[in-house]
Amino acid sequence: MSVRSYRDLMVWKKGMDLAAAVYRLTRQMPKQEEYRISGQMIRAATSIPANIAEGHGRGTRKDYGHFVSIAKGSLAELETFLLLVRELDLATPAATDPVLSQADEVGRMLTALRARLVTRSLPLEPSP
Repeated sequence: MSVRSYRDLMVWKKGMDLAAAVYRLTRQMPKQEEYRISGQMIRAATSIPANIAEGHGRGTRKDYGHFVSIAKGSLAELETFLLLVRELDLATPAATDPVLSQADEVGRMLTALRARLVTRSLPLEPSP
C-alpha cells in the first residue's frame, strides 16, 4: 500500500487513537482540572497527530523530520502529564496505564519514522 496521505500512515492513526484516549481519560478527571492539567493533556495529545500531518504535507524530508521531532516532544509532555495525574490521584493507574502503553507504542513508531527520514534510501512507511 502506498502512502498518498498522512491519513494512510499507521503512526498518524495510532496518534489519533491516543488523542481520543486522552479525551476519554480527562472526562473522568475532576471538573476543576478542566482548565488546568486536562486542557494541557488534550493539547499535547492532539499535537502529536497534527504535527505528523503537517510534516507530511510540507514536502521535504527535512521539514517532515522537524515536525516528527515536535510530535515526539509533545508525546514526552503528554507522558509527563499522565504520570503527574497519577501521582496526584487525579486518575488511577488502571486508567492511565493503558494510555501510557499507547503513548509508548506511538513513541516507538515516531522514533522509527524519524530514523527513516534521515536515512534517504529507506521508504518512509515500512511494508506490512
